Amino acid sequence: MTAANTLRRRPVSTTGVVWIHASPRAMRTHLEWAVGNAVGDALRFVWQGQPAAPGMERTEVHWNGPAGTGAAIASALAGWRDVRFEVSEDPTPGSDGMRWMHTPQLGITARRIDAAGSLVVPEDRIRSAMESAGTDARALLAELDEALGGAWDRELEAYRHASDASPVIWLHRVG
Repeated sequence: MTAANTLRRRPVSTTGVVWIHASPRAMRTHLEWAVGNAVGDALRFVWQGQPAAPGMERTEVHWNGPAGTGAAIASALAGWRDVRFEVSEDPTPGSDGMRWMHTPQLGITARRIDAAGSLVVPEDRIRSAMESAGTDARALLAELDEALGGAWDRELEAYRHASDASPVIWLHRVG
């Protein structure tokens, strides 16, 4: 077996984040198990109250695993309809990054992301939006908003901001 064949067979590792923006307290253990099972390892969850939804809790946990783990996590969490969450998977050589967003009202959606975490809208989706809208500027804005997952962003934004008081974890310190 050549070194090139060995490299091709080794799974590509990536990292990501799970944000459970709002969940009933009673679901903590179930959600921790679902994420841990998808990742293949127990992760450390630190739960706090969710100011945007009294009685609900939030957490953020970083994970690492083979490419595709983010999809497994999002699938495991999507079964819990009362949970608002996001899952990100960082891009790797040969694999797009992804972000999954879920709300009880809208369900789940998936969007590609670049190395900076920004959503990437493929050229064919932009062309489709332009074709559908024709010369109607408002219709074009609506099509592009849909392509960017605007409805999910609007619904999750209050829950994201409520986490601004979360503790900051320094990954490294320079100087």
